[in-house]
Amino acid sequence: MLRAFAVVGLMLLLLVAAVFGPQLLRSDGTDDAVGAADSAPCDLLTQTCRWSGPAGPWTAQLQVLGEDNPSGDYQLSISAPGHPEGLVAVLRGESMYMGEYPVPLKHQGDGRYLARFDAPVCSTGADMRWRVDLQQGSQPTGGAPATLVFQAHDL
Repeated sequence: MLRAFAVVGLMLLLLVAAVFGPQLLRSDGTDDAVGAADSAPCDLLTQTCRWSGPAGPWTAQLQVLGEDNPSGDYQLSISAPGHPEGLVAVLRGESMYMGEYPVPLKHQGDGRYLARFDAPVCSTGADMRWRVDLQQGSQPTGGAPATLVFQAHDL
């Protein structure tokens, strides 16, 4: 009987470790995606977002291209310390999940990166709020303390 309780207790302990272990093992500075998602938003269309990451200062800015934006084109500008290879901005729906859209950033020199893209719009509403996560390849990068967001409008 004691052996049965020990086996059940061990199984429960393993289950709890499997569910909560990964959250407990994360260090504070390495999981940028979780840190960004839990922080205050920085609206890329209304302000230049600035922060200091592990390698130095970063800035991000988003501009609407064209006066009336008939095509929905945006230009994302990132200034990064050093020369990170394979820098990608991943668009993720904040107001509703519409998938993930990787936007490769092109290195312009002096740590500047640019990307031009059109943001998908929601067919059930006129506005869609997007989060922009920076990744180097498939790994989060940049260490942004704020969630980078923008509001796409259906014209």
